[in-house]
Amino acid sequence: MKPILFVGLGGAIGSICRYLAQVGISKIIALTFPLGTFIVNIAGCFIIGLLYGLATRQAWFTAEWRLFLITGICGGFTTFSSYSYESVSLMNQGNYLYFVLYAGCSVILGFLATWCGTLLFK
Repeated sequence: MKPILFVGLGGAIGSICRYLAQVGISKIIALTFPLGTFIVNIAGCFIIGLLYGLATRQAWFTAEWRLFLITGICGGFTTFSSYSYESVSLMNQGNYLYFVLYAGCSVILGFLATWCGTLLFK
């Protein structure tokens, strides 16, 4: 039961942070391109990379902390299901350039951000 609570609490926090970030970004920059989701996904990948690197080097980073921070908060914060939906929506709207940019850059920059995050703890 405890693992579910760690993941659930973390997921709630991550989801709220994602919502606030997306709303804040869309108020600053209004585009057809889903910039809020894009930034949240890249930042979330970087944070997961940082936490993974930290978890491999710190004794205090227990399985419970991994569940709370990585599975919960980062899982609630990153939005690849929204990414998929928005990619299909861009394609269905005929915004093919934005579709290719959004789908391609999200994956490539997400992997690069995760890799950079892990490098900080090597």
